[in-house]
Amino acid sequence: MVDRLRPRLDHIEHYVVLADTERSTPGTLGYEALLAAEEDGYAWPSFDENRAAFLCYTSGTTGDPKGVLYSHRSVVLHAMAGGLGGALGFTAFDAIMPCQSLYHATAWGLPFIAAINGCKLVLPCDKMDGASLQSLIHAEGVTFSGGVPTIWTMYLDYLERTGEGTGSLRQLVIGGSAVPRAMAESFQRDHGVAVRQLWGMTETSPMGVIATPTPKLAAEGEAEMDEIIWTRQGRMQFGIELRIIDEDGADLPHDGENSGALLVRGPWVIDSYFRAEQRAVDADGWFDTGDIATIDRFGFMRITDRKKDVIKSGGEWISSIDLENVAVACPGVRIAAVVGIYHPKWEERPLLAIEPHEGSSVSPDDVRAFLEPRIVRWWMPDAIVVTPVPLTATGKIDKKVLRDRYRDHLADAG
Repeated sequence: MVDRLRPRLDHIEHYVVLADTERSTPGTLGYEALLAAEEDGYAWPSFDENRAAFLCYTSGTTGDPKGVLYSHRSVVLHAMAGGLGGALGFTAFDAIMPCQSLYHATAWGLPFIAAINGCKLVLPCDKMDGASLQSLIHAEGVTFSGGVPTIWTMYLDYLERTGEGTGSLRQLVIGGSAVPRAMAESFQRDHGVAVRQLWGMTETSPMGVIATPTPKLAAEGEAEMDEIIWTRQGRMQFGIELRIIDEDGADLPHDGENSGALLVRGPWVIDSYFRAEQRAVDADGWFDTGDIATIDRFGFMRITDRKKDVIKSGGEWISSIDLENVAVACPGVRIAAVVGIYHPKWEERPLLAIEPHEGSSVSPDDVRAFLEPRIVRWWMPDAIVVTPVPLTATGKIDKKVLRDRYRDHLADAG
């Protein structure tokens, strides 16, 4: 790929390949060879803590990616908060394996949270299949890992097919999209691995909320605690403030029922996008996340949809996330994605894209029969298609592609 690009990039002076010397191609510099030629020590420079540290880009699932510039101060504060007992709860005995690309909000900040707590760090590189992850977990004594749901769906499928156990693994944190309850229950019941949801954004460095229990929640009983932990994205953490507001900007009650636009504020929340002329926050420092959410009496937040993903059908709202969570529990379904597409009578109707597990055969009729007793009738997707579901580079469902692909799928519907 680089060889094909070189004739067009005459201003590039050096190409550094992230590989050992033997794998480097002529005309390139091997990263490991460059390191080997340098001294082991490094004189860390002194500079203001508010200087730029990293530039990360949003993954662009609903629009063009935008640059988010992190300061050294925000990275350190985020790492300190992330390791707290009420958050990820790390100790020096943990071995952490981030299953996120390092460019995805700096792997959710895990490399820094690990370092600040003295944890071992295990990097899987580009091998995210079940067999490769299993090999690393057992060989390196991994106790904690994190990633988007699709990775752990594949890993769980591998465990079910092979009958193997999870070894030292004791906790998974999952973000990027809602966690299928059936997957969380299976990890807990069959393997003793606690699944915790996490919500955040590139704009929040990315930690926002984490689903860890509290004494008040535990007092409700194990069944109620599991229900909250597995169906909410998480509870408010030190350093992050949350608000939900209605269309007029008025605050909504934290009753778990009223849903509104989710706003966040904190020392590691974006102020403005890279090279943008306007600030990304309002006059009081609140950032509009673009999510629709509820907050319950325990302080747990639940994302009900993205503003751009809410389906408005005949004046009524349909949650694409809730539909996906039900559909992905259907036997044989690996990934479920719901988008709203044009309908001549109802304005929008849901289309459900299903990607089966390898070796499984799932038909639209199978999925429809599974959904019927579990959702209200008017939520039933007007179309169910079995197809590979497109993902972004960070493993999220790419709904832009699905909307474009099926834009006119129901155009002739009566």
